Amino acid sequence: MDKILIEGGRRLEGTVTVSGAKNASLPILAAAFLSKEPSVIKNVPQVADVFTMVKILKSLGARVQHSGNTVEIDPSGARNPVLPYKLVSTMRGSICFLGPLLARFGMAEVSFPGGCVIGPRPIDLHIKGIKSLGAEVRLDHGNIVAKARRLRGARIYLGGAFGSSVLGTANVLMAATLARGRTVIDNAACEPEVVDLGNFLKKMGARIEGLGSPSIEVEGVKRLNGAAYSVIPDRIEAGTYVIASAMTKGDVTLKNINLNMLGAVLDKLKDAGVLITEKNGHARVRRRKVLRPVSVTTLPYPGFPTDLQAQMMALMCIVPGISVITEKIYPERFMHVSELNRMGASIMLEGHSAIVSGLKKLSGAPVMASDLRASAALVLAGLVAEGRTEVSRVYHLDRGYENLVAKLQNLGAKIKREKEVR
Repeated sequence: MDKILIEGGRRLEGTVTVSGAKNASLPILAAAFLSKEPSVIKNVPQVADVFTMVKILKSLGARVQHSGNTVEIDPSGARNPVLPYKLVSTMRGSICFLGPLLARFGMAEVSFPGGCVIGPRPIDLHIKGIKSLGAEVRLDHGNIVAKARRLRGARIYLGGAFGSSVLGTANVLMAATLARGRTVIDNAACEPEVVDLGNFLKKMGARIEGLGSPSIEVEGVKRLNGAAYSVIPDRIEAGTYVIASAMTKGDVTLKNINLNMLGAVLDKLKDAGVLITEKNGHARVRRRKVLRPVSVTTLPYPGFPTDLQAQMMALMCIVPGISVITEKIYPERFMHVSELNRMGASIMLEGHSAIVSGLKKLSGAPVMASDLRASAALVLAGLVAEGRTEVSRVYHLDRGYENLVAKLQNLGAKIKREKEVR
C-alpha cells in the first residue's frame, strides 16, 4: 500500500492540464454497449475506475484497446449480460451498465455496487426508472436482475430524498434510447457529465432533447451506431487545482478547463478573494494576501458540488474567521473532518453542517484518507501545513485523479509517493 509524503510551505506556480472527466467517462464507456459497432472514446483519464471499467467491458465479451487516454471498444461479439461481482464490488459507477445491457440484450444482472464509504447511496431511482420502461426487476442474492423483451417509453419522475440522481438519470437515459416510443425524464440531473453522455448518445444516433435541463425527452430508435467522441474536462479535478493554488498563494494556469461548469465554485472563491481570469481557454488562479471566510451549501448542479466540499473545507481551515459548510447531498460526507483536526484545524460538526474556525496555519501530521475527495483535501492541507504530512490509503486518489503527485510536483510542490513499510 502506498502513502504520500508532503513537505508543506511551497507556493504552487506554473501550468497544469486538466484531465478528462472520470464521472463522464464511466457512463460513456458503458453506453458503447448500446451499439454492435465499434466506438472510440478520447480524453479518458488514466484512473483506477476507468481501468476497472475496461476490465468489465472485456468480461462482457467486448474487444477493448486501451492506449493512453483513448479507449477503443468493439462490442459486436458481446454475449454476456452478467457483471462479475469481483469487479462491481470495487466501483459504484459500474451500476451504469444496467441500462445499456438491458436495452441491448433484454436482460441484465448487476451486483449491488460498492466502492464508496461516504454514506448510503441508494439505487432505488435506477430500479424505479427501468421498471417504468417496462422491465421486470427482482433482487437475487445481492444481484439486480432485470428483464424486458422490448422497453417502452414512459414519463418518469426521478426525484429522490436528496434531489436528482446523476447515475440514475444516466441509466434511464441510456435505456430509453432503444425503447419503443417517447420517454420523458422529469427531475433529471442537469450535471455536465449527464449532458456529455447525452451528446455521445446523440452522436450514436439517439434522439434526445432537453439535455442540461430538469426535463429530458427521448424518442427511441431501433438501433444505434458506433461513434468517436472526446470526453469533457474534469470539473472536479479543475476545482481541486484552483483551490490548491488559492491555498498556497500560488499563480497557476489551468489548461483544458471549462469555467462555465464551475459557476457556483468560482462564485464562492471570488467572494473569498481568489482572483480567477480566463484567456484563450485557459484559467489563471491567484489570490489576495488575505482571504475572507465564506459559507457553502452543497446542492445538485448548478449548485456547489459535493465532490468539492472537502477541498473547500481545507481552504477555509486557513482563512481566519468562521465559515459554515453544509452538506445537502451526502449528509455523512464529513469523514475528513477528524483528519483535518489532527492537522490543527478547528472544525466542529453540527448535524449536516461543519463549522470551521479558520486559523493562520496547519501542522503536518500522519493522516488517513477515507474516500476519494477526502484524500484530495488532505493532500491540499499538507501543501500548506508546517512540516511533514503523511497521507496513507492513497489508493482512493487513484480512482479519480490522473497523475496527481506528478502534476503537483511540476507546480513546485515538495511531494512524493512511496510504499508504506509494515
